[in-house]
Amino acid sequence: MTSATNPSTDLTPFPDHTQLPESDGTFVKNFQEHPQSILLTDSIKPVLEKRHPDGQYCIGQDSGIYWRMTEPPEKGAEAPDWFYVPNVPPLLDGQTRRSYVLWQEFIAPLIVLEFVSGNGAEERDKTPWKGKFWIYEQVIHPAFYGIYEVSKASVEVYHLIEGQYQLLAANERGHYSIAPLGVELGIWQGQYQNMELPWLRWWDLQGNLLLTGEERAEQERQRAEQERQRADRLTAQLRSLGIEPEA
Repeated sequence: MTSATNPSTDLTPFPDHTQLPESDGTFVKNFQEHPQSILLTDSIKPVLEKRHPDGQYCIGQDSGIYWRMTEPPEKGAEAPDWFYVPNVPPLLDGQTRRSYVLWQEFIAPLIVLEFVSGNGAEERDKTPWKGKFWIYEQVIHPAFYGIYEVSKASVEVYHLIEGQYQLLAANERGHYSIAPLGVELGIWQGQYQNMELPWLRWWDLQGNLLLTGEERAEQERQRAEQERQRADRLTAQLRSLGIEPEA
């Protein structure tokens, strides 16, 4: 008598993030890309902590998103320069993610950002099953897809509407609204990590730049210095009137 098969044990299980390559062997294209990713992550962290008080989200920086099984496996992955996925645990079984595996977690990133190092053709490629744009639009489905070109000081932002990416128009500040996060994305000309460049940055919906931890600390230091100078001036004025301020 033949026993019934058990699909949960008889089928070959799909590999998870620990069994898939964490790199396709390529490397970051230039010295700007890594600081750019850190700048985006650092400055949006307070927003994400408020949005996810339970800490259930993850950010990938030049990390693979596996979307189909291929041989070799890395051919079935895209590695955005920066992406954010809401409502997933930051660790899996206590382990740091080596990649983000769609067939394991199912939740699409809310936003994917690509930093152009060539002429942008790769990031805009709509070739079915091969092109980056097509794969994001038709398979991975991030609600927002941004293509940032530091050489042109520009960013294009696409919004997924009824299964197709629509190019967003910039607002009066030249920014693009990422409404689910309550932020805007745009270009900021300035110095970060000793490089003066047009950086990709976040603002709130009122147009206030979202600061990094270092920028917030510097702002607080300047505020404290201004308060000290104000107190010193008041003390000098009182003494000029013959009044000794209380300690």
